[in-house]
Amino acid sequence: MKFIIPQNYNFKNKIFGIIDYSTAFFNIIWYGIVFIILNFLLTNWNIKIFLLISFCFPITIFSVVGFNGEPIVYVFKYLLKYFFRPKLYLYKKF
Repeated sequence: MKFIIPQNYNFKNKIFGIIDYSTAFFNIIWYGIVFIILNFLLTNWNIKIFLLISFCFPITIFSVVGFNGEPIVYVFKYLLKYFFRPKLYLYKKF
């Protein structure tokens, strides 16, 4: 059986077919930062585990589910652009 794939189809490389490489890299950096901060500040393992899950689980869910197929890195980039220049999106030229 042969499959015909259109030439304009965009292949996206993903880890395990779920997460983009840029998103996975962002997640690993975020988990590392949270883990290091919690290790310096707290000594109780129960609180460390609870806070690590609380800070990392939402990012993981957004990474897997995504925003209409957009990688989470691009979503944060768009949010920062809007945060620093909201006039670009609110005013119309007539």
